[in-house]
Amino acid sequence: MAGHNKWSKIKRQKAKEDKKKSKIWARLSREISVAAREGGGDPEMNATLANAIERAEAENMAKDTIERAIKRGTGELEGQDYEPASYEGYAPHGVAVFIEAMTDNTNRTVADLRHLFSTHQGNLGKEGSVGYLFEQKGEIQVPTEAIDELALFEVVVEAGAEDLRTEGDMYVVTTPVDTFTNVEDALESADIPVDDADLVRIPATTVSLDETEAEQVRTLVEKVEDHDDVDAVYTTLADDGEALSLHSED
Repeated sequence: MAGHNKWSKIKRQKAKEDKKKSKIWARLSREISVAAREGGGDPEMNATLANAIERAEAENMAKDTIERAIKRGTGELEGQDYEPASYEGYAPHGVAVFIEAMTDNTNRTVADLRHLFSTHQGNLGKEGSVGYLFEQKGEIQVPTEAIDELALFEVVVEAGAEDLRTEGDMYVVTTPVDTFTNVEDALESADIPVDDADLVRIPATTVSLDETEAEQVRTLVEKVEDHDDVDAVYTTLADDGEALSLHSED
């Protein structure tokens, strides 16, 4: 019986991981299509598209899936017309929430999110209500086993990074948005492996709550993050000294 229970847990975990992978691929496919629509289907002439393709390849997305996403964006294939969107509001206990999404139906998405917020003691606000609390930055993760910290520091600072810290087995490089690509290129030129690279939103201030209150916020955030249209969720909740940031790729 114990073996059966263990196998059931394994199957549930695998199903959860498969759902997570599917969501990541769906998000990246939408990003590729939007980038191709806005900047053309040639990644050599479209840096946004090139970055999206690189991240899709890192997630083992099949080449034909990437090609179809590009063709949907350029109009060579029919497909849903997605648009980037952002939503702002407050979770319980005054915690600000900023949501990045990609949707083909803004009315549906905003209605779904408003329902989630209202049923979890939150409030979906107007554009600009909390956005000023979050600053967009580039964030690049490099395995600590790949390079000495001082050597990495020299490479990224020269390219325009503004911060380097260690989190577990990863170095986390923070950059201004306008030097994000420069730092990526510098790492590639130096043959330094990158585990993940993306634009994120970092809160200027955080809110500390007790565990019961923090769990209420996490519950809402996880429900929002599970929505098919949602790409990333950022909050001002201080979680063990760090701002809580739930991203679809995590």
